[in-house]
Amino acid sequence: MSKFDNKEPDAVDPALTRMITEGSLSRRSLMKMLSAGAVMSSGLIGFSGAALADDKPVKGGKLRAAMSNASATDTLDPAKSNNSADYTRQYMFYSGLTELDKSLMAQPALAESLESSDGISWHIKLRQGVTFHDGKPFTAKDVVYSLSRHKDPAVASNAFKLADQFKTISAVGDHEVLLELDSANFDVPYMLATPPFLMVQDGTKDFSKGIGTGPFICKAFMPGVRSIGTRNPNYYKPGLPHLDEIELIGVTDAAARVNALMSGDLHIVSTLSAADCKRIKATSDFGVLESKSGMYTNLIVRTDVKPGSNEDFVLAMKYLQPREMLVKTVLQGYGDVSNDTPVPPWHPLYNADLKPRPLDVEKAKFHIKKAGMTGSTVEIITTPNIEGANEGGQLIQQMARGAGINFKVRRVPYDGYWSSHWTKDPVGYGSINPRPTLDMLFSQFYLSSAPNNESGWKNDQFDQLVIAARGERDQAKRKQMYGDMQTLIYDHCGTIIPTFISSTDGYSKKVKGVEAWPSGMMMGYRFHEFAWLAA
Repeated sequence: MSKFDNKEPDAVDPALTRMITEGSLSRRSLMKMLSAGAVMSSGLIGFSGAALADDKPVKGGKLRAAMSNASATDTLDPAKSNNSADYTRQYMFYSGLTELDKSLMAQPALAESLESSDGISWHIKLRQGVTFHDGKPFTAKDVVYSLSRHKDPAVASNAFKLADQFKTISAVGDHEVLLELDSANFDVPYMLATPPFLMVQDGTKDFSKGIGTGPFICKAFMPGVRSIGTRNPNYYKPGLPHLDEIELIGVTDAAARVNALMSGDLHIVSTLSAADCKRIKATSDFGVLESKSGMYTNLIVRTDVKPGSNEDFVLAMKYLQPREMLVKTVLQGYGDVSNDTPVPPWHPLYNADLKPRPLDVEKAKFHIKKAGMTGSTVEIITTPNIEGANEGGQLIQQMARGAGINFKVRRVPYDGYWSSHWTKDPVGYGSINPRPTLDMLFSQFYLSSAPNNESGWKNDQFDQLVIAARGERDQAKRKQMYGDMQTLIYDHCGTIIPTFISSTDGYSKKVKGVEAWPSGMMMGYRFHEFAWLAA
């Protein structure tokens, strides 16, 4: 039986963050700690540490934060969320049935318990006494609506493929839901903790008001500009949040974010460059929050159109990746070398037999010639705000000259990039935030039928393994299945991942209670729930 019981929320712990940001924790110690923290059920690793006795939460105050994403498509609809700013503002106003703690374990949230004996029938018992921001009680009807809408093609949910597993969703009384799947999936508690599955009110069509059960009540929402939330006095977690008000601003210019932080206009900002980290670390009033995670910038070579439809061209591109150079120079050490699969090297399901391909211009030249592309010119599309994309494109351009092919790097504006360029250009860049399970990662970006199959790669064997692994409880068999899936990606897929990128956020040291969570930047997009301002 798969089950978890209700627990009090973890105490916020800044101790480990201080060790990381102040340099008292070596990389070897960190990796040892990560290895000790392996979570085999979810296949992920997290951080832990002891709380400092003198860091007691202070109530009240207004905190101003900035995210690197901002556009007219900003949304408060969980089904439409697709970037870190969307996730962060939605966690301000909504809650999920489950949530990920700082060790990436699924814990109960609006669900008191979630049980299944076969991975197919999931019995969800809801927490009673929870109300929405408008005073209406949270019931099973809201759960049925929140989960069912992802199956409606008209909603165009980003979780449409994940929700395709849901066979039936039915209320069993006011505070119990029965979720039936088409086939077994023991990762359901982790899947339901992700932003798309945050709970909304039954029948909601207009999401501009952000009416949820989350820690803050929506006071203002201006897409592309800011979101303001005030403390929810009826939040179901006693004592949280600490802040009276949170203002979340979209600032796409990296220098402007850092300057506003250091001038005191902002308290915390996301997505620092390596140069920004160095600048902030040189001060005494500000800190860098580094979170090791599965986040990556990837070079997408569409395999369903030329030139990526030729496997030799794809192989050549894999041998033109300056992996170590990107980690050392562009990321300034805030990252890890990858082997072109989306599984980080510290992951317990990582296939260690798949070594990262070295930068080898001669092998690239061989495959370019075999593809009949010697002397050809190929365009690589890059954009600001995707870390390492511009630099990666330029380095490939330089390396490729010796391989007999010319690359033209074209920089396009970030505004509109995701709708106009991502997954549409024959060769271009993407950026993927961490997912709590490999099943979610593979289902959303690698399945043949996935709406966000970035490189248009289709492989029947891979598809079969994804489905089979969901219902496999034996860890050895599960590891073998995921190892085989990684091999198929490594050998054939056009999604090229040279490095994993640590999430780096900057903060004023007046902000307390923040720490590294591997589920994503800014404490898994939920810093506002736990942070407070020093008196």
